[in-house]
Amino acid sequence: MFQTAFTLSLTQFARALSLPERLQRSPARNLALEGLRQRNLALDALFYDVKAITPEEAFYISDSLAAEGAILLVPPSGRGSLTLCETIDEFLLRGGGDARALAVAGIGGSALGAAAFARNVADAVDAPAAVVVSGYGIADAITEAFGGLFLFGHLKGLRPMLETLDDLAGRPKVGAHREETAARTSLDTRTVQALLADPRFSFRLLTGHSKGNLVLSAALHNLWRQNEERGAELARKTRIVTIGTRIAMPPAFTDVVDVMGEWDWFGEINSRPFIHADRRIPHAWHHTNTDLRGHLPVTATLREILKASPVIEEVAGERRAGKRNAASGPTMPETEVSPPAIPGGRQTATIETVRKAFSADGLPGVQPPASGPPNDPRLPKPH
Repeated sequence: MFQTAFTLSLTQFARALSLPERLQRSPARNLALEGLRQRNLALDALFYDVKAITPEEAFYISDSLAAEGAILLVPPSGRGSLTLCETIDEFLLRGGGDARALAVAGIGGSALGAAAFARNVADAVDAPAAVVVSGYGIADAITEAFGGLFLFGHLKGLRPMLETLDDLAGRPKVGAHREETAARTSLDTRTVQALLADPRFSFRLLTGHSKGNLVLSAALHNLWRQNEERGAELARKTRIVTIGTRIAMPPAFTDVVDVMGEWDWFGEINSRPFIHADRRIPHAWHHTNTDLRGHLPVTATLREILKASPVIEEVAGERRAGKRNAASGPTMPETEVSPPAIPGGRQTATIETVRKAFSADGLPGVQPPASGPPNDPRLPKPH
């Protein structure tokens, strides 16, 4: 718990240092929302596994805690530092093409909570994960006043309608802010949709927590209406795992696993009652902070779900192929590759080497059969 408290305190301190600069842009908006954003930061520190974020990373993203639509590229633990991107093109240039999982966090919507959730996902798939920051703006404050904090699944149409107020108040133009095809949706939904629609990215796992599942569902429904061909391609290649709330996805997406904590009453009142949970985690509530009792372990749960899934196998295979290509350069034709060496200076036997050993050239005086492979029980059977 000490690491969680330290990360929260450091982020709050760094956030305070950046306040004078942020007040130069939209001072009224930032002053009105800063207290609520600090509250949401504390909520995310309780609900997410923020100790997975290093102090350097927490300091780095402190200035953009509420940047709705910003994209974070988060590698697994110990594989480098996360990267904050303001546009989709920047995300691609900074290595976003390597991301195989796209995550969306909920609760407070801070960049710290989003980064912590994405780090858990990246550790589960052993590959970089992308996450879109939900942020906290005027639209969120008004929606919350109408009870959206507890009923976000049932007030999904209210927030997008109010996002115009954020634009008028000088909201930073990040993410897919200029996407005209989805102008009637919220900025985080717009950014998720733009990432999914872009053929330069190849996500194999889509996952969300709490109201992040609502963002993911809205993005997929919008994408399906605008580009059914791209939606069908995603449906064939991706698996969706919802955590903490059960939200309806487009019918074409049949590989969906809904995960709920056994004690998660908060998630239940925001879930669709006609959707049944596929997995219930014993003695788990809505939060994912492993420092607190009753947490839902995101990394362990995802690993169990994806253990026999092609998602993990494809990601691991692509990463191994990339490392081999980087180390050895252009690959040689399969017939020219030498058998791999084993300890002791020996080489593993192959079908060709065994056949050669039993041929007339390999063993003098021994003639091969007139047709077909050698009739020796030690040889591989023909297919």
